[in-house]
Amino acid sequence: MASSRKPRSADVSAAVRRALPELQGKRVLVALSGGVDSVVLLHALRAERHEALRAAHIHHGLSPNADRWAAFCRRLCKRLGVPLTVRRVRVARKGEGPEAAARAARYAALRKLPFDVLALAHQLDDQAETVLMSLLRGAGVRGASGMRARAKLDGRLLARPLLAVPREAIVAYAHEHDLRWIEDESNRSESLARNFIRLRIAPLLAERYPRWREALARAARHFARSDADAAQALRAFLAAQGLRAPSEAKLVEMLKQLTAGGTRTRIAHDGAELLLYRGTVHVRRQAAKGEFHPVAWRGERKLALPALGGELRFRKARGAGIDARWVEEGAMRVKLRSGGERLQLDARRPRRTLKNLFQEAGVPPWERERLPLLYRGDELVWAPRLGIDARYVSARKRAGFIPEWRLTC
Repeated sequence: MASSRKPRSADVSAAVRRALPELQGKRVLVALSGGVDSVVLLHALRAERHEALRAAHIHHGLSPNADRWAAFCRRLCKRLGVPLTVRRVRVARKGEGPEAAARAARYAALRKLPFDVLALAHQLDDQAETVLMSLLRGAGVRGASGMRARAKLDGRLLARPLLAVPREAIVAYAHEHDLRWIEDESNRSESLARNFIRLRIAPLLAERYPRWREALARAARHFARSDADAAQALRAFLAAQGLRAPSEAKLVEMLKQLTAGGTRTRIAHDGAELLLYRGTVHVRRQAAKGEFHPVAWRGERKLALPALGGELRFRKARGAGIDARWVEEGAMRVKLRSGGERLQLDARRPRRTLKNLFQEAGVPPWERERLPLLYRGDELVWAPRLGIDARYVSARKRAGFIPEWRLTC
């Protein structure tokens, strides 16, 4: 159902006024491209606040009209009484494409300027297009959360006061205040994904779903909350593992890698590695130094294995565990996996390869090669996370030992 209320120019002023308390007493720098969105944002901020306000125009040199755009921004800022900084940048013509390269160059230049708050003019249509593009690329939760109304940039605030304001309201504001702006000719090129969505897809969506932009923006907020929950969960997980909390930037990158779902995800952090296996994050400490050599087990309650970073513990039991008579023979040894081992966990079922059993138990591949296995001669008796071979289980009422593998570092 279509909204009963059309966007109005007053929506711009209202959005800027809502942002003012957070901007008071701070140096605000408006990123001014010369397009209608940034022109309106600058004008609205100038009309609503009396503190010092500055603007910055980044001259990419990609368009033959780039010099004219810079001149336009100078005239506009002079008329508004707003100091303007113009910075020329060189855009690397490689990597993800011209749009991404220009954006990277633009942010690199803006970072070098003095400000407390960087105000960007992204609006509702930009947000909806960003979310739709991310979904079409198969992005995860972080990508689908779109742009944030408030974010951090090198410890400073990045604000998007107009993020919930539709393009029609911004254009209406510009006409009402007799503002002029420039049109980037590249905005008409459908070879760029964003322009294709804006020029072809958006009108079709608007016919069938008049509030498609608001719906996608709302979905982005839900994704953003899920992302925040994931960040908090990751911090708690790292703390529980005794690992230091990462910086905000590193936490974002860690989440990005972990949610990408790659089978070879490895993240170094605080002397350990975070690895992803079957959707679960595992922590692997730095490998203990020294080569592991087979160790005899003669019934001790504890068997330290520092080369593997842990110890084997054996709890006495009756009618459970490894039958004590096998231990009394003194033929038990702890060794590492060599390949081809088989284990029969149930006397009624056939022996199976250790590889298949580890896979079914969800034991990550990197753990399998450093787990201590208990042998009697060449026969596998017990494997951590799996259990005891049926031939060696203690009979009813007979004494036995229940093994347990514990990491100590």
